[in-house]
Amino acid sequence: MKYIYQIVIIFIITFIGEVLYKFIPLPIPASIYGLVIMLICLKAKIIKLDQVKGAGGFLLETMPIMFIPAAVGLITVWKDVTNIILPIVIIVVLSTVLVMAATGRTTQFILRRNRGEKQ
Repeated sequence: MKYIYQIVIIFIITFIGEVLYKFIPLPIPASIYGLVIMLICLKAKIIKLDQVKGAGGFLLETMPIMFIPAAVGLITVWKDVTNIILPIVIIVVLSTVLVMAATGRTTQFILRRNRGEKQ
């Protein structure tokens, strides 16, 4: 029952993100609205981490399964994709490196800032 309550909270936040996406004319995905709302609610202690931690962990553990339909979909259009495979590989490699670098820099910044506050 605890996990159902936690998933309902996550789904409500997701639904609010979908509603905002429909009413705000910006090219921002609904999932980003939901993530920002969840972040604000967690930081403002409107929602406590314990209220969503279990369900969030479960959803993260099952996330790889959600990519299976996309992979199967690629198999059905493989003939079309082979014509542009080189640009796709270049984009994937470059974007992966950029995301890793940005994540590393952000983590370093936060760690340095937190060390400065504790001293």
